[in-house]
Amino acid sequence: MLMDSGYDSYQQVDLDAQAASANPHQLVVMLIDGLLDEVERVRGHIEAGRLEQKGAGISKCMNILVGLDSALDTETGGEVAENLHQLYEFCQLELYQASVQNDVDKLGNVERVMSNIREGWLNFGKQA
Repeated sequence: MLMDSGYDSYQQVDLDAQAASANPHQLVVMLIDGLLDEVERVRGHIEAGRLEQKGAGISKCMNILVGLDSALDTETGGEVAENLHQLYEFCQLELYQASVQNDVDKLGNVERVMSNIREGWLNFGKQA
């Protein structure tokens, strides 16, 4: 347990350093990466029947989606921002259903949508 705590601390310091030097596009990609990592952990929790950990993981995923959604500028972002908003809401609903029904297929839907969004942000970041 003590070893895990040290590793977790190291990871957090590394993540903090990356975030401090990241531009806005990189920050969005980092958040999506964190979401995708957590979705994979949630899958493992569902398959292993670890309901408490599943709930905590779903909560983390929802918080990331809420953060991504709240950062959207719908006034200047127009249709793109509205589409992202709808996709984030879809992912939240799928996560809710995955949690209530212990349905890993719903997690796959979230992974596909968020992976596509991630790809778009990566491409947009290269062009910006």
